[in-house]
Amino acid sequence: MRRAASRAWRAALLLGILVVLLAPLYWMVAASLTPPVDIADWPPHWFPATPTLSNYRDAFATQGFAGYLRNSLIVSTASTALTLLVGSPAAYALARLRLPGRQVLLIGILGLTMFPSLAVLLPLFSMLRALGWLNTYQALVFPYTAFNLPLTIWILTTFFQEIPRELEEAAEVDGAGVMTVLGRVVLPLAGPGLASAAILVFIACWTEFLFALTFNSSDTMRTLPVGIALFGGQFVVPWGTIFAGSVIAVLPLVVLVVLFQRLMITGLTRGAVKG
Repeated sequence: MRRAASRAWRAALLLGILVVLLAPLYWMVAASLTPPVDIADWPPHWFPATPTLSNYRDAFATQGFAGYLRNSLIVSTASTALTLLVGSPAAYALARLRLPGRQVLLIGILGLTMFPSLAVLLPLFSMLRALGWLNTYQALVFPYTAFNLPLTIWILTTFFQEIPRELEEAAEVDGAGVMTVLGRVVLPLAGPGLASAAILVFIACWTEFLFALTFNSSDTMRTLPVGIALFGGQFVVPWGTIFAGSVIAVLPLVVLVVLFQRLMITGLTRGAVKG
């Protein structure tokens, strides 16, 4: 009886947490399907009386949403690819080379992830303006890469340490160089770790707001978070369009996590047991 009661309480607690977490998402989807004239009704409608896709049509037709979506996709994909390209060799070196103070270096790298982006906003803006990079893709790609490299190196370093050294030694005996070993032996075996790092970096770039708002002020170069935040005019706030844009912005992240959740969990847990 006690065990059954304990299970019931835990199930009820988990159900309550799930409802709290999913309620905002449900309200966002429901509001995106509600006609604009009904969104402000009180009490609110938990189920749209007359569901409509007009908010989604308005997002693409009148708000330049397709351009924001394209910009976010380009910036996030390029930043993720560049972060993995630079972070993989750095993590491999930290995992295999016997460097003095390696653990202190790893802790320092992880500590960089807690560095506030607001502290470097003005220096970065001045540097990008001097380079003529404002309102360009590289104005976001390179800062995003720099800010996401520490976490990527940390994840991949601890994951590379789990790969048996004997496999690399066998490839070296056959005449493979360091980069060949990394590209053909280590990286294929590090798939879960790479997937975890890639998804985390992609999500961070996809949702970043401060740099995107500051460095790319042109309407044609805005990313999704900035574009959605600036929807509307001087006197009207199109809540239906905003909710519709938010649903479209969240959907790719949900799909990524659902499709690759097993790889993410494997990569994060295997990389966490050894450091």
